[in-house]
Amino acid sequence: MARRVKNKNAAPIQITAEQILLEARELQESEIRPPKQRITDSAELVDYRLRKRKEYEDLIRRVPWNKSVWIKYANWEESQKDFDRARSVWERALEVDYRDHTLWLKYASFEMKNKFIDHACNVWDRATKLLPRVDQLWYKYIHMEFMLGNYAGARQIYDRWMNWSPDQEAWLSYIKFELRFNEIERARSIFERFVDCHPNVGAWIRFVKFEMKYGDIARARKCYERAVDKFEGDVEEAKDLFALDHKFIDFDKGFGDAIYEKRRHEYEDGLRKNPLNYDLWFDYIRLVEEIGGDKETMEDLYERAIANVPPSHEKRYWRRYIYLWINYALYEELDAQDTDRTRDVYTLCLKTIPHKKFSFAKIWLMAAQFEVRQLNIDRARKILGSAIGMAPKDRIFTKYVEMELQLGNVERCRKIYEKYLEWAPEI
Repeated sequence: MARRVKNKNAAPIQITAEQILLEARELQESEIRPPKQRITDSAELVDYRLRKRKEYEDLIRRVPWNKSVWIKYANWEESQKDFDRARSVWERALEVDYRDHTLWLKYASFEMKNKFIDHACNVWDRATKLLPRVDQLWYKYIHMEFMLGNYAGARQIYDRWMNWSPDQEAWLSYIKFELRFNEIERARSIFERFVDCHPNVGAWIRFVKFEMKYGDIARARKCYERAVDKFEGDVEEAKDLFALDHKFIDFDKGFGDAIYEKRRHEYEDGLRKNPLNYDLWFDYIRLVEEIGGDKETMEDLYERAIANVPPSHEKRYWRRYIYLWINYALYEELDAQDTDRTRDVYTLCLKTIPHKKFSFAKIWLMAAQFEVRQLNIDRARKILGSAIGMAPKDRIFTKYVEMELQLGNVERCRKIYEKYLEWAPEI
């Protein structure tokens, strides 16, 4: 039975945990390290090597899958300048797991570091044949040939690599290699293979930019025409391709007009089939803006777009449509700088919306803010007053109060709040 502690008071001398740890460290015996071995003759060296090799071989027998043991063993043999044995260790490691590309990298690095170039080429060649999908092996192999000045050999390696249809970065690396030596025709032929291997918009845009930089107008035009024809049926891809149009139009204005006409006909056909496709209207308007359409053309296009009023009086069908009006008004105010036309757009938009079913506070507020920017406060008050009467909403009341407060009209703010409370007494 454990003895009971009779005196439970604190000891007069308190010892902290820190003091206990410090005392334990002071009493700890110093670490025992083996003495440094000094080899003085060849017999001792042979004995040392035999003992180390036995240690490594025992480790390999126990854990052959542990690649770090193989790497240490090979590095140790290299440190002993016994390159044949080191090479033998690397080969044995690859027999265990040839799919580990890091082993190939270290093996080839060992050969290159010790200037065994033929052996290194042999290692890289075997590695790229067994693991052709590991890009790092190809890059290292090409870099070695490049540093040796064997540019023809590097080109052959690139050709072998391209047969495996690698990703885009590999193709672009090959093209940069040829351009470094001003081999324009070779780079062009590689681009042809590149767009066949990766038939996407990004590849074609790179090809077009290449022709714009190193080719002539005829080549660039032909390349762009091929790209447009290829993605003619794919709307999403065609949008990305058209992002290059503004650069290409500067390069060749006449050809740019042809591209614009082709796109315009595509949009017209789409809108003829479905005039309520508001996203297509937005794309069409953006196209005309990018090529610098004049005021008359833009206004005509906006008028055609807003004429397609949603047939249903449900707000969810109007959400996209109402942004055509917003963009129209902003165009007239900011780009055309036509104040009267902007006011007419806002007025007609507010008349078009069926306020008895639903309304858009955003339009009321934008119309009022426009009048404030024109320093026409009475018109702004009239718009916001109509909004409160026809389609009262929290945002309209709060923004109206903010405007009057900034103008210093406290009495008006008080009246607006009274209307607000009449409309929503629970606030």
